[in-house]
Order: sequence, then structure tokens, then C-alpha cells
Amino acid sequence: MVRKIAAKAYLWTLLLLLYAPIIIIMIFSFTESKVLGNWTGFSTKLYTNLLNTGAHHSLMNALINTVTIALIAATVSTILGSITAIGIFNLKSRARKTITLVNSIPILNGDIIIGISLFLLFVSLGFSQGYLTVVLAHITFCTPYVVLSVLPRLKQMNQNIYEAALDLGATPFQALRKVIIPEIRPGMISGFILALTLSIDDFAVTVFTIGNEGLETLSTYIYADARKGGLTPELRPLSTIIFIVVLALLIFINYRAGKEKKK
Repeated sequence: MVRKIAAKAYLWTLLLLLYAPIIIIMIFSFTESKVLGNWTGFSTKLYTNLLNTGAHHSLMNALINTVTIALIAATVSTILGSITAIGIFNLKSRARKTITLVNSIPILNGDIIIGISLFLLFVSLGFSQGYLTVVLAHITFCTPYVVLSVLPRLKQMNQNIYEAALDLGATPFQALRKVIIPEIRPGMISGFILALTLSIDDFAVTVFTIGNEGLETLSTYIYADARKGGLTPELRPLSTIIFIVVLALLIFINYRAGKEKKK
């Protein structure tokens, strides 16, 4: 009984430590105070200021850049990662283990190492750093995570279904589209969401590949803002909106997954 109470207390304490900062940001997004922690009365002025793109043009540009880069990187890495996972799965056991290990290296490496490596690569190739290099960098470090999300679904798939489709006259591409992809779709969706989250959250890789053309993402904007001595108050409502959107997306995905299991 004591062990059960202690386990629950530990769990709730851990959840409180994880979510307390987010809850504080959400609460103080409804006040006009420029200093976090100073409540000056309920107000939605920060939300109004955030939606007024003229007042915070650079912040909204950084947000748009972050979202578009994340969507492009997540989409491309999901396609590449899914194809790679299928290729790895069809290798012989020894080769599969080797390639899986190679795929895990970027995940185990620190972001700063990946950032420096990609920076040196782009410089050596003569690439002008900017939007394109950031997108390529994000695709590079997101793809291994998609591979790891899709591989378990391939291992769970009944291999006889694919062989049966070929025996019934389907071409390999038709079998891929109508048999394999529906089976691995949950893994692809998980990989896409993970890649999207990693891209939005990334700073180390972005700062090494963004160049000096004036391009900003949300992470680099916040870093530059913090170096000035404080954070823009409108970041509080923006963080709240992002958190709510991500939470709603996760609830929706889990709800659909639950309905599919019942079927």
C-alpha cells in the first residue's frame, strides 16, 4: 500500500515538474505585464498584439518560416524514411543490423555535431546558406527518426499478404501502394509528427545552417531576443497556442487509433 502511494506521488510530482512551467506561461499569457510572474489583471491584449502582424512582423515571419520548414522537412523525411525502412527490412539479417546501426548514429550524436558537420558540408560544396540549407539539414536529422518509427510496423506486418498480392497479378508498385503502405501508415503518421516536432524544436542544427541572409526561425528568434535581456511578452500567447494545437492533435490521433483498434 505504501509503495503504491509512493509510486503515485512520484508520478504526480514528475508530471507537475514537467507541466508547471507550461501552465505558468499559459496563465501569464492573459495579462499585459511584460515581466513573467507579475500579474496586472486579466487581459487578452498580448493575443491581440500577436495577431497584429504589423506590430510583431519579425516574430510572425519567424513563426511562418518555422512552420513551413517543419512541414516540408517532415513530409520529405517521412517519404524518404518510409522507403528506407522498407529497404532495410528487406535486407539480409546481417546487413539489416549494420544499416540499422548506421541509421542510429545521427540520433545518438549530439545536435551540435550534426550542425557543425552539415555546416562544413555546405561550405565545402559552395552552398549559399539560407532557407534551402535549413530545410536540407532538417530533412537529414529527421529521416532516421522516421525510419525507426516505420520499421516496427513492417516487423508486425504479415509478409504473406504482399506475396499474395503479387501472385494475384499486382505489380510491385501496386502491392506497395495497396498492401504495404496501409499496413505501415500508423508508423508513417507517428514519424511525421515526430519529425514535425523535432524540426520546430531544433536550434543547434538551424543556427549552424541558417546563414547571414536575415532568415529567422522561432528558435533563433527566441535566442536573439533572450540575448537582448528579456523575452518578447507575445511569446507567451504564442507558446500557449502552439501547446494547445499540439495537444489537440495528439488527442485526435489517439482517438482515431483507439477507434481503429476497436474495429
